[in-house]
Amino acid sequence: MEYIYGAMLLHKAGKEVNEQNVKKVLEAAGVKVEEARVKALVSALDGVNIDETIKEASAQQMVAAAPAQTAQASKKEEKKEEDQEKKAEEAAAGLGSLFG
Repeated sequence: MEYIYGAMLLHKAGKEVNEQNVKKVLEAAGVKVEEARVKALVSALDGVNIDETIKEASAQQMVAAAPAQTAQASKKEEKKEEDQEKKAEEAAAGLGSLFG
């Protein structure tokens, strides 16, 4: 994961994401650098528009979160209705005791 973070940091800083720069970032962070992983990362990111990929990922996350928020709101409404029904039943039971 730290390899990806290193690449994202370089990108955010406006630096080129290449093997040498990724190694420097990782070494500065105290990470033991594995050459093969660095090469694989740089190769995988070749030709990738990082900004566009980040936008797509955040949009997908928002779409995935929407149904969960809707379900949560629905549960709150059901709970509210149950509480109101319970209060009405309690009030009716209290009135019934008056007339014995």
